[in-house]
Amino acid sequence: MTPAFGARLVAATTARGPLCAGIDPHPALLDNWGYDRDPAGLERFALRATEVLAPRVAVVKPQSALFEAHGAAGMGVLQRVIEHARAAGALVLLDVKRGDIGSTMAGYAAAYLDAGGALAVDAITVSPYLGFGSLWPVVDTARKSGAGVFVLSRTSNPESAAVQLARLDDGRTVAQSIVDEVAECNVGAVPCGDVGVVVGATTTPGDVDLTALHGPILAPGFGAQGAGVDDLRRVFGANTQRLLPVAARSILAHGPDEQKLAAAVHRAAAAVAPLVGTGL
Repeated sequence: MTPAFGARLVAATTARGPLCAGIDPHPALLDNWGYDRDPAGLERFALRATEVLAPRVAVVKPQSALFEAHGAAGMGVLQRVIEHARAAGALVLLDVKRGDIGSTMAGYAAAYLDAGGALAVDAITVSPYLGFGSLWPVVDTARKSGAGVFVLSRTSNPESAAVQLARLDDGRTVAQSIVDEVAECNVGAVPCGDVGVVVGATTTPGDVDLTALHGPILAPGFGAQGAGVDDLRRVFGANTQRLLPVAARSILAHGPDEQKLAAAVHRAAAAVAPLVGTGL
């Protein structure tokens, strides 16, 4: 039986540090690497990035949409990225942000979190904005498979505030209510819960209270999107010990040269290592 995701994540971050490296094959990055914007160029880019990043970080995060844009061939590349990353010892967090209800959500869960699936990964991102209860098929499948789930809570895109900072009748923001629901999923988990939240590294300190979460915090926005280590400390305060800062373009911009990519990963990993110490 696969150990729970929370335990595997603690082991991985203890061994390799907290950095989560994004594998985001943006068309502009393919151009910069000198690769064509086609499935062959996608494969050269994604596999080179995986080859360099996956042995050096605890978690890699492929952006599913940028593979899906290439159709069936792109999904084949994504499958190979997942296989290569896991072979290199990295956990794979697939950024898919799925959010639906009933049998449809159960289908997404089977696709990405069922241990026998062709695209099975260690964790996925999900959207709770059809109601947190809509996520239960994913959470249940994740628990059976030893996988994890990261729930969008307070994202850094400007238009998110109208929904995420709206107030409920009890005075909490929508974002805080999501954090509280996730915390309930993690009660009693040892050493760390399997359900985490996504909170942008460029959001405002105090937008959400994470002290009772007992789960990991995925923090996109570190690096190219403008957040530095001081911003991580400012936004997350005492909760940095559970943090997974995400860096993608700030690392990938140094490709395709293997040595430059490796150096960029090392710099990013070294910068965030003091935030966590040992484990989540």
